[in-house]
Amino acid sequence: MEDAKEVCPTRSQKRLKEGAVLVDIREQDEIARLSFDVPGLITIPFSEFETRFSELPKDKDLIIASNHGTRSLKATYFLMYHGYERVFNMSGGMAKWVFRQFPIKGDPTAVEMPANTSCCG
Repeated sequence: MEDAKEVCPTRSQKRLKEGAVLVDIREQDEIARLSFDVPGLITIPFSEFETRFSELPKDKDLIIASNHGTRSLKATYFLMYHGYERVFNMSGGMAKWVFRQFPIKGDPTAVEMPANTSCCG
């Protein structure tokens, strides 16, 4: 299997404006404290991902996000294994999204900031 494609929050924003869909795989308690504020957001908790992934469209670019990009990378590979070709892991996840001051709902201190704050390069 090929390596997963990764996009940082800045490139994710660009792809979202071009029609990509953001898929938040954090658990409900995490989302209740802090969530992405983007149109068309899909939430499927990581704990339910194996049974619900088929809800995701195969005909759109999917950007998979978690708090720091670890769980979302696992979910990205899972989707690739199941035939999804237009799937990207958001490197740095919610933490870098918050650091870049992109749209959120909730408490930005609910996620630990990354040590490495570089984005896209």
